[in-house]
Amino acid sequence: MAQKLPSVDVLLVGFGWTGAIMAQELTEAGLEVLAIERGSWRETSTDFAPTFIQDELRYRYHGHLFEQTAQETLTFRNTSDQKALPMRRLGSFLPGTGVGGSILHWNGQAWRFLPYDFEIRSQTIARYGEGMVPQDMTLQDWGVTYDELEPYYTRWEDLCGIAGQAGNVKGQKQSGGNPFEGRRSKAYPTPPMKQTYGPTLFAEAAGSMGLHPFPCPSANMSQAYTNPLGVSLAPCTYCGFCEKFGCGNYSKASAQTTILPVLMQKKNFSLRTESEVTAINLDGSRKHATGVSYVDMHGNEYEQPADLVVVCAYITHNVHLLMASGIGTIYDPGTGRGTLGKNYCYQITPSVDVFLGDKILNPFVGAGALGMIVDDWNGDNFDHSGLGFIHGGYIAGYVTTGRPIETELLPEGTPKWGAKWKKAFIGNYLTSMSVSLMGAVMPNAANHLDLDPSYRDVYGRPLMRMTYDFKQNELKMQDFTMAKMVDIAKAMKPREIKKSPRGPHYDIEPYQSTHNTGGAIMGATPQQSLVNRYLQHWDVPNLFVVGASAFPHNSGYNPTGTVSALALWAADAIRNQYLKHTGPLVQT
Repeated sequence: MAQKLPSVDVLLVGFGWTGAIMAQELTEAGLEVLAIERGSWRETSTDFAPTFIQDELRYRYHGHLFEQTAQETLTFRNTSDQKALPMRRLGSFLPGTGVGGSILHWNGQAWRFLPYDFEIRSQTIARYGEGMVPQDMTLQDWGVTYDELEPYYTRWEDLCGIAGQAGNVKGQKQSGGNPFEGRRSKAYPTPPMKQTYGPTLFAEAAGSMGLHPFPCPSANMSQAYTNPLGVSLAPCTYCGFCEKFGCGNYSKASAQTTILPVLMQKKNFSLRTESEVTAINLDGSRKHATGVSYVDMHGNEYEQPADLVVVCAYITHNVHLLMASGIGTIYDPGTGRGTLGKNYCYQITPSVDVFLGDKILNPFVGAGALGMIVDDWNGDNFDHSGLGFIHGGYIAGYVTTGRPIETELLPEGTPKWGAKWKKAFIGNYLTSMSVSLMGAVMPNAANHLDLDPSYRDVYGRPLMRMTYDFKQNELKMQDFTMAKMVDIAKAMKPREIKKSPRGPHYDIEPYQSTHNTGGAIMGATPQQSLVNRYLQHWDVPNLFVVGASAFPHNSGYNPTGTVSALALWAADAIRNQYLKHTGPLVQT
């Protein structure tokens, strides 16, 4: 029988990036906050020391910072008429585990979504008419606007010391920045990173075509920085070990380098690691969360009561926990009923490899967000009339790494092994780079998450089942943007190029991005969303669900900035609205 523990004010499920933000904000309000994390404690100085962190086998290929599929996984299929099978090893996306979560091993590409994203259905129909949105595209506005989130984007950028060149400050366009971005209240807290030769060549080529290149906003520090909490970060050393690695230089923003040095000293915060929450508990009315049940590393079972429960895990785990707890109606693609599991989205990420011949790029001098970007074909920044798709993506000339095992850009026709492979690898390592797309994905009635009827986890719960495939919107958008990428690549005057499109079907095996979204989406009404505009569950007012699971679609940007802004937005609503009246924040 589970041991019942003393109640706390706030219980956080998961202690990654959003959990740390929530804990910091709610402890500042004087609440007693407890976080329960399934993984172990992670400390920058001991877990990511520069003396050993640059180990590709341990971190990239053995996945030391990632969740292990032997302990946690899901089943996958492309379509509902297929049999879903368990994902036996990570591939397409790499959820983290342990304190800090996935933010520990991110690249640091620190974006805001466009104003268009938050009102995407309304703005698309206003410009193009109802016929632009296909019947099977379950497109909806978010219930919150860019202008409402802008102060929270700014707070997050200040917390992390984001490096960048603003393009629109208080409505005034700024030279060298992104002319398409939403209106900002202030410039970035630190200047952009210094670009190496590869991104410079990309920017020169894009500029010669009349495009608008600008530096990627970066959570890799361009200079020493002390954030508003008094936590200091150091300048990036361009080692190239960002994505899939922790940063031992304290040069990449994460929970460990921005919040935890302050939070862990607070007497009203506590953390339990190596403990997995297995259920959110409800009272007899099923309208009020009483706390959670969890299992520790020794198999002991506990019931942890709490006045407020905030789910802060990775998006797939947020959704699975809600399903396993029976909270919400699971979406049925056949009838369109239900909101839990609806609007699961990903991204489409084609690339064009550019082989420059005599131009030495030195890719080993890299950083996770080192690159130049063009946003001319993202969002609704261009006229989509007659194209057969909406949205788009940013096109990038990144040099994020030259890691010797992972970096393998080889011309068309290169053998997979042997002397000719070695010659091609050596001959192209220093002189090649990729032009890549971070492509948006729109929701589709067929793409969803639910519970698998055949497979169960170690606790006896059904595994979550993912049904997902690329649809015509993504494939047409890829064809359009791939042509633009080829044009930029050719303008770089290469010896040759190689196109690497995605599809026609989504493949869960090769890595693409850890940018999964949806399944517990936000919106203006309970008929179209699981949580309201403040990420509060429509049916259970003392339950908030925070993370990219709230996104009704996935944009053409990396999601971390928007995840963080929404976490700060929700925390502010809890502090300044919910605590004064512990009920629904949006009336229906």
